[in-house]
Amino acid sequence: MKILVVDDEQDIKTLFEQRFRKEIRSGEYNFAFANSGEEALNYVNRHEHEIVLILSDINMPGMSGLELLKKIKHIYEVPPPIVMMITAYGDEENYNKSVELGADDFLTKPLDFSLLKDKLKTKFHD
Repeated sequence: MKILVVDDEQDIKTLFEQRFRKEIRSGEYNFAFANSGEEALNYVNRHEHEIVLILSDINMPGMSGLELLKKIKHIYEVPPPIVMMITAYGDEENYNKSVELGADDFLTKPLDFSLLKDKLKTKFHD
């Protein structure tokens, strides 16, 4: 399963590769990374049939995660990828805006990787 992680933090790729080492090695998950909303949109346009899930930070320079979410949910006819929003701020405004724009789930930073793995198993292995 292909997952696109969108976050402007430089260490995010290393973090995911460490936390999902076993799943990556077994081929259960295949991660791609984008450092901005613009980069993510370009990637999605080139690989639209591969991506099943997008994990996107909300607060990024340039195109925010909310803008990216809006574009993705309106680009794809059926079915758009599942989009989980990530923010350092567990504030209600970003949560409500994410839900309103069609986010499928919401996580806060620092990421709880055990919770994320549980959510992935629930969503994709039922």
